[in-house]
Amino acid sequence: MLSEAGVDRVYLATGNTDLRKSIDGLAVLVKEGFELDPFSSCLFVFCNRKRDKLKILHWEYSGFWLYYKRLERGKFHWPQEPGSSPVKISYRQLRWLLDGLPINQLNAHPEVTERTII
Repeated sequence: MLSEAGVDRVYLATGNTDLRKSIDGLAVLVKEGFELDPFSSCLFVFCNRKRDKLKILHWEYSGFWLYYKRLERGKFHWPQEPGSSPVKISYRQLRWLLDGLPINQLNAHPEVTERTII
């Protein structure tokens, strides 16, 4: 199961990706296309043209994880901005996306990062 533990950032590859690519092909996209380090503790998320399949590339200690999700019905709410740089989102937004929701939930409670005690 995909966990937030050990994940610094989440990047979405906007537009469409050929999901016939395996770990090595996706790692090359991250390195050369996004100019990011595929060995960092980030999740790199890719979606196919029909928006019904996702792959997530993640480096952990000594090897890559490749997560794959195929929807039986429906589509992912995927940003369709081909050729642009990847979109940085929170892990919470990734959960929304995986649950079939848009990444911008206007009615969601805002994240609280720190509190001042009076």
